[in-house]
Amino acid sequence: MTSSNIQQPDDSVRAELTALRDSIDNIDAAVVHMLAERFKCTQRVGRLKADHQLPPADPAREARQIARLRELAKDAKLDPAFAEKLLNFIIAEVIRHHEQIAGGAGQQDR
Repeated sequence: MTSSNIQQPDDSVRAELTALRDSIDNIDAAVVHMLAERFKCTQRVGRLKADHQLPPADPAREARQIARLRELAKDAKLDPAFAEKLLNFIIAEVIRHHEQIAGGAGQQDR
């Protein structure tokens, strides 16, 4: 299919598409800011764990969080498997941060 075969949308469709994309951009920005806030909290958790020689990971807490997020996803009509994958990705990053903090990296952030 060549580009000459692609129908160009009329102005109203283009305007709606632009408005929807603007909304998506705003939501993406909010997600990034929310993740930044979440990581600020988890950095504090990591420091507390390091100060008290607690392990970086907490499998029981992680399992509870995954179950909770799966339920929230169902209620929000979002695929629970997707929500679990996202949370596992976030948890892995948090654990990596906690390991760095426990190893002495990040102590300058105090």
